[in-house]
Amino acid sequence: MGGGVITTGSNPKLLWPGLQEVFGIAYKEHPLTYPSLFSEVKSDKNYEEYVGYVGLGLAQFKGQGQPIAFDSMQQGFTTRLTNATYALGYACTEEEIDDNLYDKISKGRTRALAFSMRQAHELNAHLVYNRAFTAERIGADSVCLCSTAHLSPSGLTYANRPTTAADLSEVSLEDALVAIKGFTDDKGLLINVTARKLVVARQDWYNALRLTKSVYQPGTANNDVNATKWDNALPEGCMQSVYLTNPHFWYILTDAGGEGHGLIHQTRKAVSFFNDNDFTTRNMMAAASERYACGWDNPRAIWGNPGP
Repeated sequence: MGGGVITTGSNPKLLWPGLQEVFGIAYKEHPLTYPSLFSEVKSDKNYEEYVGYVGLGLAQFKGQGQPIAFDSMQQGFTTRLTNATYALGYACTEEEIDDNLYDKISKGRTRALAFSMRQAHELNAHLVYNRAFTAERIGADSVCLCSTAHLSPSGLTYANRPTTAADLSEVSLEDALVAIKGFTDDKGLLINVTARKLVVARQDWYNALRLTKSVYQPGTANNDVNATKWDNALPEGCMQSVYLTNPHFWYILTDAGGEGHGLIHQTRKAVSFFNDNDFTTRNMMAAASERYACGWDNPRAIWGNPGP
């Protein structure tokens, strides 16, 4: 990343009158995406911990005159999310500010700083999704977010991704929805988890629209209904994110975050902007900073498929 101070030499053309247009300092932005992908949690400490709890197992047959079977309840895995600080700034010499003839540039610098902060926030939050299938980011149960081998504290295992990866299609989408309905708790009891919405990369967006919006079976001449649509299997529809780096990755978010937060966006300090002048150089300095963390406590909040 480039450093240094903005001087008159950094922008020599801005010292001369008569420029028709100055462009490139600000562009139209994508709408914020990460708030739709996480549960928001307010933090007031350096880190926050999210502790799971394991309930009771299946009721047991009791023979006549025989004692009742007893089961235990215990603390589950603990997830710790430590807040990190992200910041950026710029500095301008006094001469550059005095001699710059184009007020648009001076005002646009703060807008450019805000744009950089928002873009960094999106990219950092999306690391949870972009690394969902790799060991680069591991959860409290020592596996990645989307895994076929999530471990329960009781010793059972469960999956929130298929054994065989597949591109998004009518078949793979329906298979995912069926698998979500088979989710179990940490003692192996069936739980009523409902799919909420489909999340895809920009390259898969129009495919996702056809699969979720078509009235009839998509991609065929059949008169069969689109079962996903008629069942309202994805009540919040589908969304795309330009920050997903692999075009084959796709996800279904569920309501399992109701037990725990699921996918977590943790805010310690919202973005703030500040400025000052260096006494010895008279340079004007402006910067922004914020503190947050992203992660998960309950992997059942998502079903992921990495594609082929």
